[in-house]
Amino acid sequence: MKNSHHFALILSFICLFVISVRGQQAQLEKKDVAGISSERLDRYDAFLKKEVKEGRIPGAISLVSRKGQIVHDNIYGNSSLKDKTPMKKDGIFHIMSMTKPIITVAFMMLYEEGHFFLSDPVSKYLPQFKDVKVAQDLELGKAGPTEPANTEITIAHILSHTAGFSHGLGGSILDKEVREALYFNPQENIESRVNTLVGLPLMGHPGEQWYYSASPDVLALLIEHFSGMTVIDFLQQRLFDPLEMNDTGYNISRGNQKRWVPVHNFNEEGKMVNSEQQLPTQGNTVFGGTHGLFSTASDYMTFCRMLLNEGKWNGRQFLSPKTLEIMTMNQVGDLYQAPGQGFGFGFGVTTDLADSKSLGSVGQYYWSGAYCTYFFVDPKEELIAILMTQVQPYNNYYGTIMRQFIYQAITE
Repeated sequence: MKNSHHFALILSFICLFVISVRGQQAQLEKKDVAGISSERLDRYDAFLKKEVKEGRIPGAISLVSRKGQIVHDNIYGNSSLKDKTPMKKDGIFHIMSMTKPIITVAFMMLYEEGHFFLSDPVSKYLPQFKDVKVAQDLELGKAGPTEPANTEITIAHILSHTAGFSHGLGGSILDKEVREALYFNPQENIESRVNTLVGLPLMGHPGEQWYYSASPDVLALLIEHFSGMTVIDFLQQRLFDPLEMNDTGYNISRGNQKRWVPVHNFNEEGKMVNSEQQLPTQGNTVFGGTHGLFSTASDYMTFCRMLLNEGKWNGRQFLSPKTLEIMTMNQVGDLYQAPGQGFGFGFGVTTDLADSKSLGSVGQYYWSGAYCTYFFVDPKEELIAILMTQVQPYNNYYGTIMRQFIYQAITE
């Protein structure tokens, strides 16, 4: 009896010790990494899982880096609801307007080589920009009266979306005509699309408004003009290969087709389904600046890490810190209408936290894509966040709440 009692005491002690060790291990697993609380990030996980479960997004990839460490790397739901294909970390997404920052970085690499000044008129290099017209009534469209632009369009106007061009996303008659001409009528290459754009009236005089536009397509054509290469060849040689962005390009190879993540939308019953119409994944010949690139979350993270590292990656300087400084400062005064935000060259930028009424830092820069892909870079916090899904129509809700969940997880 004495031995049995003694054995029971020893067993109890061992059990308590094991429980204690496991508890300490759990605490260690939940400890902060790079000043980010994994326990607080669980709120973000729970949110994304709920969005998938309740049918608001098909699936998603979240990737967050702080102080050089990956602190969040999760996948959710399906890449394709039709095929019930689980989301995978190497899923290839159509990043739509997240193409714009990549094209802008490539273009500014040519600026550093002395090919042009930011104040140069575009017509100095592309003569078709010499005598552009401005619509006097947007609701009368391209057939309405026009007047000559009161100043030439400069390269800085193109970089900052202040040239007066449209993206065709607004509700006016002229916007709809721009959308149809650029994206519904066949275009052979980037030059034909830019010629179509410049052949339509401007929405306003250069420098007098911020109007989200197809201007980055002009940057793409200028890249070809200055480099003597196609846009894809320039991107491949100067950015994608040296950054090892092996899954980024305007077409998805035949061997990688299974990794493609199709876009989804809501049907008439309000249920999320694969969209009936999908943009082609092969055979694309318009190497544009507005949209068109496919990429992965990890490839885009590498691109962002290079930016956060003041233009340097793997011992190679892609851009000077001074060039990034001018790209990520507000270039448009008070023309950009979002409270506390401005626009630089290729990026939205946070200018006033109080006005923004959101968590973040002054100097944060960011953008997103039409199929609900989002990213931001915060130099002050050494923070990068990427969220990718494939849903239309676009909803900025996920980009906004992504920031809220990630910034609240910072503990130091």
